[in-house]
Amino acid sequence: MNEMRKLNGSNSATEAGADSTAGPRAGSRAPFRTRLFAMLLLFALVPTVTVTLAWAGVATRTLSLFSARSAWERIAKSGDDSYRIVTAAPLSAEQRAALDAHQAELRESAQLARRFDFVTGRSIRLVILGAVLAIALVAVGASRVAGHLSRQLSRPLDELVGWTGLIRGGRPIPPHTSRRGAPEFEVLRSGMRTMASELEVGRRRALEAERADAFRESARRFAHELKNPLTPIRFAVDRLRRSAPDELQDTVEVLAEEASRLEVMAKSFAQFGRLPDGPAAEVDVAEMVTRVAETTVPDWITLTLDCAPDLPLVRGYYEPLVRAVANVLLNAVDATPPGGTIEVAVTAGPAVGRAGDTVSPPIETRQVVITVRDTGCGIAPEALSRIFDPYVTTKPGGTGLGLAIAQQTVQAHAGTIEVTSEPGRGTTMMMRLPVTA
Repeated sequence: MNEMRKLNGSNSATEAGADSTAGPRAGSRAPFRTRLFAMLLLFALVPTVTVTLAWAGVATRTLSLFSARSAWERIAKSGDDSYRIVTAAPLSAEQRAALDAHQAELRESAQLARRFDFVTGRSIRLVILGAVLAIALVAVGASRVAGHLSRQLSRPLDELVGWTGLIRGGRPIPPHTSRRGAPEFEVLRSGMRTMASELEVGRRRALEAERADAFRESARRFAHELKNPLTPIRFAVDRLRRSAPDELQDTVEVLAEEASRLEVMAKSFAQFGRLPDGPAAEVDVAEMVTRVAETTVPDWITLTLDCAPDLPLVRGYYEPLVRAVANVLLNAVDATPPGGTIEVAVTAGPAVGRAGDTVSPPIETRQVVITVRDTGCGIAPEALSRIFDPYVTTKPGGTGLGLAIAQQTVQAHAGTIEVTSEPGRGTTMMMRLPVTA
């Protein structure tokens, strides 16, 4: 609870706007634990007090009905008067004996009535005292039970309310610790942890999508602005080649090479600036990878191809997939020294979720896995997380869009691209493409 109070205190500034709508009403209400304690206590006391008072009233009324002291005293007085009158008359011995027995019985009954009336009066007081003690005992017991239940219910609820503020603010919830309480609260905590994890994944993906859209839009505009002057530049270079004197031919070739480089750069920006479009088709990934690898990997690097037989066709866009595989292979070629090895494998694999998913897709969704492994210099750990970011490159004159285009293409096919690397030992790129995107 102390941790939750600290968390709630740190969240108060960020949640002021959300809490302001219920400020006066929420501020005037008692804390939840107090209200819960009062409700539980009243729920126990009101029926108990009602039943106890009703029982005490009925018992008192019933006992008072049994009290007949005044009636017996009147009977005893009239009996004494009758006895004196009768004893004045001449009676036989038998009659006098019967009259004496009746008089004795009458006096004994009157005495018993006085005793019962005495006991009845004391019993009524005992009944009232017992009712008060019963109410007091129930009140004490109910307060203990209500206090325990209110603590057991309010603490987890206060904790979960604090978690909602953390989730709303995008902050991590406290780490998992064992807590006492009903197991249902632990289920609720687990559900909220899962929800927070999925929300964080959703936020991250939304930010990545917005970032990628911004990069694509800037790349598309840059490519458009770059292509416009390239056409007249190319025409001007061609004219210079035909008419320039010999001493300017080297300068003209430099211009031509730089124009070609700008044209390649514009094409890269244009490719990154748009997603694959048009009708999809069935793609033989093994054939495509084999053709791209044989035309991309130079002779001074050993190429090993391993394509599994009977691979399923992938429904997708052929040319973008060719560019994605080519970009990955070009990066492997740039990182591999002469005499090194690049291993390319195409296999079938089970379905796995996208990075960060908490639930994987159905196992029936088969995948084709393209693995490119090189024996190059590898990638430093601090740079590994940024290799797919646009405009990030270590090559002189590079655009930093090769792997960004590859990732964009694979994700457009509902697939994933993963990388593992060890400096000095090489890098492994793995592209997973679902059979039906």
